[in-house]
Amino acid sequence: MTENSAERDPPRQGGVGASLRAERERLGLTLEQVSAETRIPMRHLHAIEDGAFTALPGRTYATGFARTYAKVLRLDAEQVVAQVRAEMGTEPAEQEQADRFEPGDPARVATPRLGLLALVACVLVVLGGFFFMRALFAPAAQLPSLVEQQQEEEAEQLARQQRAAATAGEAAQPTGPVVFTALEEGVWVKFYDATGRQLMQKQMARGERYTVPQDVENPQLWTGRPDALEITIAGRPVPRLADSQRIMRDVPVTAEALLARAETSTQGASVQSPTT
Repeated sequence: MTENSAERDPPRQGGVGASLRAERERLGLTLEQVSAETRIPMRHLHAIEDGAFTALPGRTYATGFARTYAKVLRLDAEQVVAQVRAEMGTEPAEQEQADRFEPGDPARVATPRLGLLALVACVLVVLGGFFFMRALFAPAAQLPSLVEQQQEEEAEQLARQQRAAATAGEAAQPTGPVVFTALEEGVWVKFYDATGRQLMQKQMARGERYTVPQDVENPQLWTGRPDALEITIAGRPVPRLADSQRIMRDVPVTAEALLARAETSTQGASVQSPTT
């Protein structure tokens, strides 16, 4: 609504309203601008400038609006309020109430930015409460599955046991000198290396021992009495090459070869054993 958009009572000449209008016009402000700045409705601004204070909701509003209007125009607000009271004939008790109430004061009216900040704060509070209640009443959604955790622990424990068993197996494998001992009288043997160079050939007496040199490349054995030869590696016995008389030739007699041979024999015996 513009200044001339509605019919009003004739303005009071020489009153405080006329002074406010004159100062507004001097500053080049329109009533629309003042209304936007003060949040005072246009009809109330018209009433103030016309000196029609009885058209306002009450005397308290009249002094409050006048004070706010004066601040926007950079006038002495208390002097303007005093003039309004004088024109209205305000009682002292009502003056004290008007001093405490200042409707439309831009410093006391929430701006759009402040309202937006308040709305954002409310949204954050609601979201925070939602996530708090969700964590409180549905803790399982925030925790890993106990079944999966137990399975992972069991798998890790099994892996540790397997590694420990492998390490223990490696440590249990005897390493050291390979010794052949004749269990009967006149056991013929021939030891030689990978090139065929003879290391030892004779008929061993009962209880006689022969230690295979550890610096020889691929030592081998040729004998007709593998059943009569006891074998130890680093003092620990390993299975004999055979359980009966037969000719065996080019048999590797390193510690690794003998242990692998014994392991193969053990596995084969397990497969062929009858089930109960």
